Amino acid sequence: MTGEIHRLKDRQGESEKITINLGFVDLGHIDLLVREGFYSNRTDFIRTAIRNQLASHTDAVKQSIVRNTLELGLRRFGREELEAVKAQGGRLKIQVLGLATIDDDVTPELARATIESITVLGALHASKEIKAALADRIA
Repeated sequence: MTGEIHRLKDRQGESEKITINLGFVDLGHIDLLVREGFYSNRTDFIRTAIRNQLASHTDAVKQSIVRNTLELGLRRFGREELEAVKAQGGRLKIQVLGLATIDDDVTPELARATIESITVLGALHASKEIKAALADRIA
């Protein structure tokens, strides 16, 4: 390993919805800042707060990505790639920070034959059948 981070392309406009619980006082503070024009809405405030926290931990995140050999960004796995892995007798240990996608043209049988393990810090997009077939391999 060379200790480098390989950044994958980001797709603009794609996001994952999360739900958080806030106390009434914290929520009131956010609403006050929105009303005073510091932020356009609650979501704008929360995204800004998250980005600021991530920026304050940039070095630690980079070191962890390298240490854990994570692919950063978007990673897509299609039938053609997995068939090539199978033809070579290989198995994948998928480790992604961001979004990992297994294409709809991948059968559950092909996925089980070629994917040894999946660790995704972020989101995994795959059919229900693929997720069920790999349930014992998804961390």
